[in-house]
Amino acid sequence: MEFIQTLLDNSNIPFLTAFLLGLLTALSPCPLATNITAIGYISKDIENKKKIFRNGLLYTLGRVIAYTILAWVLILILKEGASIFKIQKSISKYGEMILPPLLILMGLFMLFGKYLNLPKIGLNKKGDNIKSKGGWSALLLGVVFALAFCPTSAVFYFGMLIPMSVADSMGYFLPIVFAIATGLPVIIVAWILAFSVSSIGKFYNRMTSFEKWMRIIIGIIFLIVGIYYIFIFYL
Repeated sequence: MEFIQTLLDNSNIPFLTAFLLGLLTALSPCPLATNITAIGYISKDIENKKKIFRNGLLYTLGRVIAYTILAWVLILILKEGASIFKIQKSISKYGEMILPPLLILMGLFMLFGKYLNLPKIGLNKKGDNIKSKGGWSALLLGVVFALAFCPTSAVFYFGMLIPMSVADSMGYFLPIVFAIATGLPVIIVAWILAFSVSSIGKFYNRMTSFEKWMRIIIGIIFLIVGIYYIFIFYL
């Protein structure tokens, strides 16, 4: 962290500054908790290395979509003379309200979802179920986690990245670099799980109880992080 902060303090290149801000955001305690939660969610498919890495990329893509669209809207608004503080306060407020209950609901669903009699959805005449829902879930997770601004990530994004993007001629591209950096730890861990320890997945794939226990563990992680955020945001 100190090394990255030193590089940031001495950086005069906007793209490098945006990337370093993203890394600092990813490694800060509050966003780090969401990245750990995302890694746990993605790793539940450890027997399928391609799916793990794909979901890691989709999670990061979700962060890119959220940060970029929000930044582009803010850049246009700020160029008209609006106050960044008021915008930051409103967005952070709703993000803080949504994230904790959402994490708890997802945790409960992973723990007890199998007991629910949910209808199956077909996409074609053969009645195939949606097999890619894990990917869409990872994408949505990236969007939601990106918009749940903690105090530290709010300072980096609203207080540093956005003003720099407004002032720079290439400012519309800086949020993309920032967003990729925030998801980089998840991509790296997903790659390690997918291509460096794939034999572990093959081993566990022979154990019928593996998927059940993984879902229980990840469900508990979601509950713990959701409760953790309740203490941060609500108390």
